[in-house]
Parts: sequence; C-alpha cells; structure tokens
Amino acid sequence: MIYVDADACPVKPEILKVAERHGLEVTFVANSGLRPSRDPMIHNVIVSNAFDAADNWIAERAGSGDVVVTADVPLAVRCVATGAFVSGPTGRVFDETNIGMASAMRDLGAHLRETGESKGYNAAFSPKDRSRFLETFDRLCRRAKSHSQGADNT
Repeated sequence: MIYVDADACPVKPEILKVAERHGLEVTFVANSGLRPSRDPMIHNVIVSNAFDAADNWIAERAGSGDVVVTADVPLAVRCVATGAFVSGPTGRVFDETNIGMASAMRDLGAHLRETGESKGYNAAFSPKDRSRFLETFDRLCRRAKSHSQGADNT
C-alpha cells in the first residue's frame, strides 16, 4: 500500500503513474477535497481539520513494507519506526540511517524561526525535484513489492 500525505503534495500525478506501473494501491489522505477516481486501486480519505489528523491516520495504518510520501518529518519518523519506506516529494528518502538527523534539523530550524534567527524560506519545488522524486519513488515501490513477495513466501 502507498499512503500519501496529500495536502499540498506536488507529485500526485507521478505517484499515480508509478503505482499503476507496479500494480500498487494508493491512499491519498487529506483534510480537504481530493479529485475522485474511478480506479479501484486509488482511495481517497478525507479526515477532520484537527491538528495532525492526516498524519495520525497514516501513522496508525502504515506498516512494514508500505510506502509513505510526506514532507512532514514527524510523520516520517513515525512511519520509519514501523518499517515503512518513506520519501518526501523532492525524492528525499527517510530511513533508519538518517531520520534522527532529519528530525534534529527540523527541530533546529523551528527553533531558529521562533527566535527570529531564520526567516524559514523553503526553496521552490523544481523540475529537478520532480525527476528525483520519480526515481526515488519507483525504487521504493520496487523495494515494497520485493518485501511483500518475501513476506508471502514465509
């Protein structure tokens, strides 16, 4: 299963394209409207506007071998802990080797913004980011399928 933190996700078309190629189900989770799909492999979940409602929904369901797409580092931390394969929309992979540093850097950035030391501007999403995401996401989907097939053989 692929879970997508869909609010403001800039790579939804790419996710659908790769998921279809691999025959994987996709669940888009958001607290606002999503474009409906007739494809039985595509699911849309609308959660409340409560703080972290989409993150909590995904974290409660994502498990070992699932793929999660999110730009939210705290959600990535929770999903990596369950054994999910996690990528940001720019193609940044979050895993057990780098999630601690990603979380620490996020916390440092938040602190610097709160103290006024940093304005907190994010770089614009670029075609290079989209390309990197496609490559990363395809690789994670292949790993997820391998993981699933290995689990089926045990």
